[in-house]
Amino acid sequence: MRDRITVEQALVPRALAGGGDPAWVTVPLHRAAGWSHGHDPLMPRVLLSSPDQQTMLRLRPDPDEPWWTLQHAQAGAAPAWDAAFGARTPVEIIAGLTDALIQQPGTPAEPDPYVPLLEHGWTPRPFASGLGSPDDLTMIMHAPEKGLPSWLITAKGRRNDVPLWRAWFSEHTPPHLVAGFTRALADPAPLARDPLHLPPVVSRSQITRREVPAEEVAQALEHRVQQLTARSSPPATRPRAPRVPPPHRRTR
Repeated sequence: MRDRITVEQALVPRALAGGGDPAWVTVPLHRAAGWSHGHDPLMPRVLLSSPDQQTMLRLRPDPDEPWWTLQHAQAGAAPAWDAAFGARTPVEIIAGLTDALIQQPGTPAEPDPYVPLLEHGWTPRPFASGLGSPDDLTMIMHAPEKGLPSWLITAKGRRNDVPLWRAWFSEHTPPHLVAGFTRALADPAPLARDPLHLPPVVSRSQITRREVPAEEVAQALEHRVQQLTARSSPPATRPRAPRVPPPHRRTR
């Protein structure tokens, strides 16, 4: 019997886990939702566009700009919107929005993005139109002003630190998409990361180490794609019974 191969993982507080593997976002968009890629393999960027060509996701390493940008074009009376995420925004939290984007909106049709946060202990902050996390290291503000981001999320490693990452949503970003992001952000479960690739702000006291089967790690993305494909597929329609022609009557 072969020995089971394991790898070491660090369980890190969700907002402080760092970016993670971009494939967690890009591969399901391509394989589960049919987004096409048209990037140049010689350029350090990824471009994905939705099947209706209305939405584009751009991943581009740039030290001075957000690494992730999502842009949705105006469609009829529905206005354009966009979102952006810093390099160290955890991909599992970004996926909260992209998963919601490729699935049918649930009910209620206009959810309050603050609700998932309030349900997990986030509280209003004085002198700010937003909420702060229980550890006081992450804040979300909603202050719609013309020409400025409507939603701003900031995560810090320690109080009074330079932000570890920021995320922005424009004024017309659909509420159910913002709620998908805040639901993933509010989830109290830690995220698994390679212990050798953690943000410098994470201290030893904030992580827990564990050994997991290497096969489980290798198959995690494939399982995610399969689950998302099943949830994104339209419900099967009941096949209609074939129409039987009426019996032919002989006439006199």
